[in-house]
Amino acid sequence: MPAKIAGTGYYLPKQVLTNQEIAKWVDTSDDWIRQRVGIISRHIASENETNVFMAEQAAKKALAEAKLDPKDLDLIIVATSTPDSIMPSTACEVQHKLGVAGCPAFDVNAACSGFIYALSIVHQFFLAGTVKHVLIIGSERMSRVINWQDRSTCVLFGDGAGAVVLSASDQPGILGSYIHADGQHKELLHIPNHLPDQAFAGEKLEAKLTMQGNKVFRYAVTMLEQVVLEVLEKQGLDKSAIDWLVPHQANERIIAATAKNLGLSMDKVILTLPTQGNTSAASIPLALAYAIEQNKIKRGELLLLEAFGAGFVWGAALIRY
Repeated sequence: MPAKIAGTGYYLPKQVLTNQEIAKWVDTSDDWIRQRVGIISRHIASENETNVFMAEQAAKKALAEAKLDPKDLDLIIVATSTPDSIMPSTACEVQHKLGVAGCPAFDVNAACSGFIYALSIVHQFFLAGTVKHVLIIGSERMSRVINWQDRSTCVLFGDGAGAVVLSASDQPGILGSYIHADGQHKELLHIPNHLPDQAFAGEKLEAKLTMQGNKVFRYAVTMLEQVVLEVLEKQGLDKSAIDWLVPHQANERIIAATAKNLGLSMDKVILTLPTQGNTSAASIPLALAYAIEQNKIKRGELLLLEAFGAGFVWGAALIRY
């Protein structure tokens, strides 16, 4: 059974952290950050803006836009690599916050590709005809797992949540989704172990996100080019059919390279990176919801979603909005 996007929503924490503020405690500058990655500022969650809270807010907006009651949901999936607790899952906690019970709810941890992975899983449920309405959320508190003294990583990440409601439809929405992984490159981008909650500056961290940025960049550009061509070829579509690229918001140079490979100008790319940073699994649903809210993306247009993240994990999806 085909599925379409019925509603989207997002939540961004109230606190905004600028490049200039970061430069007060690490050796960096606004110009350096803008030129290297394209980020100006990012949102940082407060103690009360938990992963569950942000996910709940985004979900409520998506459900309202879809004109659905939470009781209508057949499945809830949350993509996150920064849950508030190891168990229960963020999805189960969000389900409880929405005041419903019964439908399956679980988390997916595929780092920055988490939303694409969740979308691919949901696509199979719709093809099997076992669901009518599904809620997918990407929610991350990356500020909890950042070493705020490491200038190579602390400038990159932000917090937030994005949600999408998919509903069964007579017309195809999700045309195809393809996901991949290669675990041999773990040391290039990883978090050794889970962190307790920490203040975002000034405290010694017990574990840190570490990344070898240049090597990750090279792999990301190569793998994204391959998976983008794969999804187009398997759907029998040419690059020219794409109306909008909705990429994972990690690095403007990676995004620009993908757009160039597709023959797309940057004005056909949804870019929220400058004011949100890299929000990992939340970045694609955040960008998608924001673009729809701004009336950039319109019904009937063809969207290409793509992401690459720690694992390595990567994937792409074609959606007719």
